[in-house]
Amino acid sequence: MSDRTTDVRDEDAFDVGAVAAWLREHAAEGWRDRLRGTPEVRQFPGGASNLTYLLTYEHDAVILRRPPGGAKARGAHDMGREHRIQAALAPVFPLVPEMVAHCDDDAVIGSPFYVMTRVEGVIPRRELGVDLDPRQTATLCGNFWDVLVQLHSVDLEAAGLDTLGRGEGYVARQVSGWTTRLGNARTDDLGDWSDITGWLDEQQPADVAGCLVHNDFRLDNVVLSPEDPVRLAGVLDWEMATVGDPLMDLGGSLSYWVQEDDDDFFRRFRRQPSNAPGMWSREQVVDYYSERTGRTVTAEQWRFYEVFGLFRLAVIAQQIWYRYALGQTTNEAYAVFGPAVGNLEQRCRRVVGA
Repeated sequence: MSDRTTDVRDEDAFDVGAVAAWLREHAAEGWRDRLRGTPEVRQFPGGASNLTYLLTYEHDAVILRRPPGGAKARGAHDMGREHRIQAALAPVFPLVPEMVAHCDDDAVIGSPFYVMTRVEGVIPRRELGVDLDPRQTATLCGNFWDVLVQLHSVDLEAAGLDTLGRGEGYVARQVSGWTTRLGNARTDDLGDWSDITGWLDEQQPADVAGCLVHNDFRLDNVVLSPEDPVRLAGVLDWEMATVGDPLMDLGGSLSYWVQEDDDDFFRRFRRQPSNAPGMWSREQVVDYYSERTGRTVTAEQWRFYEVFGLFRLAVIAQQIWYRYALGQTTNEAYAVFGPAVGNLEQRCRRVVGA
């Protein structure tokens, strides 16, 4: 992937020699001889959760992922789970990188980590990163959402992922779990969310289905094909993937989908080019997804999924803001997350009251 890299931040540095030695002994068959010597290491500055590095050897380049420092939510940043899901998906969903190695021994660099192949192509960030006219951008938009539809139709049993989830009650567990996470990440400037969490608790529907959900499906978590950039070459960041409700996954994805008629703060908070000329509106995406999957959802029913998506995004932002506010990270890119939580709180209230 041709994403920008930077020098490794001091707080995110690790023992490169220890990783190199470990990979020479433990990498997957076929990779041990290719990963000779000590790689040059660069860091990907995008993303706000797990840390991602580019390891460049003489003839190969691979990607290393590991958790951030500081306090973490229980069950979050599970490197083994992220590695296991992608390895299992590869035979039935080709848009995952090849897994190279997984290390669960904290003694190597102080945390678990895994290594995967580098997917060639462009990762859209605030801008597309490729020259497309509005018609081509609309084609890319359709292909992007088609991949989510494809993911939601993966045969869980064939992939060996049917035991990944916890069965019925996914919506209820999500509402309860994210409400707890918000409380655990409380800072002095956090507003009173009780009316919103109460509304979500009262309005929550039953699960509509159980399928593989990515839970962080965004334009800046995919790689565009270098040969045909209206098509996807890879899907990244499987940290929150599980078996769950597909409409909850769609609601989570659309919480990041900023469009031109959104308020000024939300547009400035944008991390992906969802407002590029040719991209669809959130309403168009919901209609398209419903048509492709046959899962009809009314505007009134959709209100719950939209509010939950915004609420979950606010909790994710608050967890990052918590680490920044407590000095567990000095990354200044996280300074905007506190105000973003307040903006999302107001957006939730507007949708609840609509």
